[in-house]
Amino acid sequence: MYSEKVMDHFMNPRNVGEIEDADGVGQVGNPKCGDIMKMSLKIENNIIVDAKFKTFGCGAAVATSSMATELIKGKTIEEALAITNKAVADALDGLPPVKMHCSNLAEEAIKAALEDYMRKKNGETGDNKTTSCGRRCEDIEHLHKD
Repeated sequence: MYSEKVMDHFMNPRNVGEIEDADGVGQVGNPKCGDIMKMSLKIENNIIVDAKFKTFGCGAAVATSSMATELIKGKTIEEALAITNKAVADALDGLPPVKMHCSNLAEEAIKAALEDYMRKKNGETGDNKTTSCGRRCEDIEHLHKD
């Protein structure tokens, strides 16, 4: 059902954690499955020098988060913004159709963290915690506490 790469990134996820004083942080969630991904980035001279994630979700969600951080490290902001959910899934040698939404969240987490970086760079305030359906992640986190 899952490729060897998916299993490897699930069993041995890369870049787990949070970056203190991150330049950009994005958190996204999917209320249908309950997955939540949080990605933090360190950016220097327009290059993503570090990326970390925390994910609450299934094995495919962990694997796509792990792979997404691997794909964006060393990339420019523009290159990272061009990474699609298909690129994440392809890098894992595919996902079952019912788990493709996990790669969507990985793409959204990258974009959310980069949008947060751009807001901070431009002196704007506000969080970057949204879901794929537009609900705030705090609403979803509340569901998990009940």
